[in-house]
Amino acid sequence: MRSGRDRLAFGIIGAGHISDYHITGLREAGAEVLALCGRRADAVRAKAARYGIAHALTDPEALLRRDDIDAVVIAAPDAAHESLALAAVRAGKPMLIQKPMARTAAECRRILRAAGAAGVPVFVSFMHRYFDEVDEARRLVADGALGRLLSVRQRNATPGAHWAAWFYRKADVGGGVVLQLGTHGIDLLRHLLGEIETVWATTATLRPERVLADGTIVRPDNEDHAVAVYRFVSGLRAVHEMDYSEVAGTNRFRLEIYGERGVAWLRTERGRLALALPDATGSVAWSSPDLPPARVGERQHAHLVAMLRGDAPPDDSARAGLVSVLVAEAIYRSAASGCWEVVEPA
Repeated sequence: MRSGRDRLAFGIIGAGHISDYHITGLREAGAEVLALCGRRADAVRAKAARYGIAHALTDPEALLRRDDIDAVVIAAPDAAHESLALAAVRAGKPMLIQKPMARTAAECRRILRAAGAAGVPVFVSFMHRYFDEVDEARRLVADGALGRLLSVRQRNATPGAHWAAWFYRKADVGGGVVLQLGTHGIDLLRHLLGEIETVWATTATLRPERVLADGTIVRPDNEDHAVAVYRFVSGLRAVHEMDYSEVAGTNRFRLEIYGERGVAWLRTERGRLALALPDATGSVAWSSPDLPPARVGERQHAHLVAMLRGDAPPDDSARAGLVSVLVAEAIYRSAASGCWEVVEPA
């Protein structure tokens, strides 16, 4: 799509925690955030005032009807993703959907079918793709600098969301830590290493009771801990640990890639990227390449704007949104069966 205006104008549906990331990222990318929509009028007005957003709304349909909005970001709770995405399709608004794309693969497929039939662009927000250390690791893997890959380990861990009870209700989110946090890691591994073919996994609820920031007591009916082993089409295996109960957790993620000729660690105690490449350096000592200052939000949203303007080809994030949920569903099937499970085709 192309807008006649100098800057693309966005509406954001969902005024919770993640909306701040999209508001600031879009502005850093040179776009305009014209409207913010949320369920609680007082909270929406307060956030709109804080950011100087012109329109504070509580009706998503009213936002979608506006002719002065070029595209939308869907950052509402997961249970609303499908209905909001279909409403955006009917309004002809290109959209960026916060991950996970939806609660189930069936919901994702309905979004993609409707958008495809209407010719409405859909993208899914996978912010970890835009870390500079991820770019460098992807280059190293593609160029064979690490040699034949032997094994991979990734961890995604946080204390868990403390600001809303819906995170801990399976009906609202489709699962638990696997869908809420693990889909970040699933997409990152696929982005770097290719397609995941089969999965073995185990899940658990380690904290049967939680106290939210406002004092609300929640008793989750979904998992807050999971370990998955992925077998890629290439034959490579990766271990993926997901946890929603750690006091400190990881710095977004921790990723270790081990090859016959070298090792790459991302976002560990050794920094954003640490390499051991004895064939290239003549030493097993660790080194850290110079990386630009982190600007993840700006990079992601600048890419979104470029795709919407036709200045960059569409990425694969919509399909990736579906595939990450298909992998998550294979994790749940494996945890229930105790067996390796095949990831259903997209």
